[in-house]
Amino acid sequence: MGRAGRGGQSLVRVAVIVRAGAAPLWWLGVAAAGLGLLVPGLTGRRVGVYAGAALFVVCAGAVLLIRRGKYTAWAGRASRAGKFDYLQDRAVTLRNWRKAHRWWLAGGFVAALASALAVPGAGGGMLAGAGVGLWLKAAWLGRLERRDDALLWVRTDWAGSGRPVGKQVKGYRTTGVGAGDAVPGGARRRAGR
Repeated sequence: MGRAGRGGQSLVRVAVIVRAGAAPLWWLGVAAAGLGLLVPGLTGRRVGVYAGAALFVVCAGAVLLIRRGKYTAWAGRASRAGKFDYLQDRAVTLRNWRKAHRWWLAGGFVAALASALAVPGAGGGMLAGAGVGLWLKAAWLGRLERRDDALLWVRTDWAGSGRPVGKQVKGYRTTGVGAGDAVPGGARRRAGR
């Protein structure tokens, strides 16, 4: 999986991996919060809304801040990608991440719905906050990439099913900002950009 033709490596964008879970977590969280507010729960809807808002903020902040030092360290020591390295498409990265994490996403959604029996909307707020935290982290990575004028990549075999700073990672590679089909921060590159 990590090898490409002519001695190159298969590389995946770091920011795209980080961003991959943002939309599913956000939408599942919003859905769970909305459905959860249909039942009064043990605490009542008002307490649930406040708890959900607090958990949203805490989760978004925690996800944004966790392991930032590792990302920065790997970015600072990144080496230039080779001529024959293969750059994985953004759509493939998103599909692989979501397929590998589908049961975790489903389990999180069910847990968030179940938590509504006690505190309506709180679990959904937590899921949505995690999604926003991933978006913010991807945006932060995008600022790093723009500052250094270089996109960050990691070998696909090191990242596994979506761990850009996992134990298997031994370093990042860089390319110019025009490489691949995603802009700094991992968003899809529009035609003409």
